[in-house]
Formats: sequence, structure tokens, C-alpha cells
Amino acid sequence: SGKEYNFILETENRSTGAARIRLLWKTPSIFSREKTKERIDKNIDVYLPNGIEWYDFWTGEKMIGGEKIKADAPLDKIPLFVKAGSIIPMGPFIQYTTEKPADPIELRIYTGEDGSFTLYEDENDNYDYEKGIYSVINFEWKNAEHELTIGNREGSFPGMLKNRTFNVVLVSEKRGTGLEISRSFDKVIKYSGNEIIVKL
Repeated sequence: SGKEYNFILETENRSTGAARIRLLWKTPSIFSREKTKERIDKNIDVYLPNGIEWYDFWTGEKMIGGEKIKADAPLDKIPLFVKAGSIIPMGPFIQYTTEKPADPIELRIYTGEDGSFTLYEDENDNYDYEKGIYSVINFEWKNAEHELTIGNREGSFPGMLKNRTFNVVLVSEKRGTGLEISRSFDKVIKYSGNEIIVKL
């Protein structure tokens, strides 16, 4: 079209020291054709394993396992289902791993079963973890009691956040869904490294 565009690409790859990038240009007509195809071909059959409940990650809808469902699958979204009892941490958007510590962390709890999760952290930019320089925090969800236990922090590393904020969301339809961080929470927990037990 004769127009010039300037853009800046920032990337970091310490493992190989190299990066490979493809730049594709889409005209409005190409984009329009792709959106039309997306509307036409957007459902696929998915079998959810039996014996447990499942949540649609994108909508929060709960489904019973053991049957085949029609899953929404446009070109820009992969069908994703989360098992009841899962605890998934969601952090703030960062452009590279050493930009800033991930805080606060949103903890999404998919109720219906007991569950556990371990948060592991280290310095991100060296091999000191091989020497035991890292920290872990264990989380346990007891479904019958609706009780979340955040255990004592084990270990430490330089630059570690000593005080953390965990924003807890009990996932349901249209709540705690998709990639965006939630705007409201069931509980905001201030954590300083000692065990906390919270009723939700």
C-alpha cells in the first residue's frame, strides 16, 4: 500500500541466545474471510472423563464427566476444561520473567473436590535453584469444609517477596474465567510466610 510502519520488538531468550520470528501481514479482506470461517467452524466434540465434575475455563460453566459435549472452538480459542478440585494461580501480565515479582496472585479454586497446589519460586535468571535456593508454598483446599490452607513458606532466595497478597476466587459461571484477572474476589489474603487457614 506504500505506507511504512515502525514497530519495536522486545524479547529475552537466555537459554539459547537466539530467537526466530515470523511477521505476517493481514489485509482487511483476509481478516474478514477468516472471521467468517471462524463463525462457521467453531464447534468440536469433546469427551470429558467420567467420575468428576469439569469447568469450562472460558465461561465457568460446570459439567458432569462421562459424556461427549459440543465445545465452542473458534480459531482464536482452544477448548479448555478444568477438573473440580484444581487450584490455578493467575498472575499479573508481565512482558518477561524478571520484569517484576508476580504479585498479587489470583487463586482460582474449582470447587467440588479436595485439591492441592504448590507455588514454586526462584530468582528466574540463574541456576542457584540447583543449590536449594528457592521457595515453595503449599496450598490445600478441603471442599466439604470450604477451607483453604496456605502452609508455611519453605526456603528463600534473594529478592523474594516476604509479604504476598492472594486474591481468592471460587470459580462459577462468568466469575474467575478466561485470561483476564478478576475484578472482585471471595477473599483477599495477606500472607507473610506463616500458615493461614481461611473459611470461604
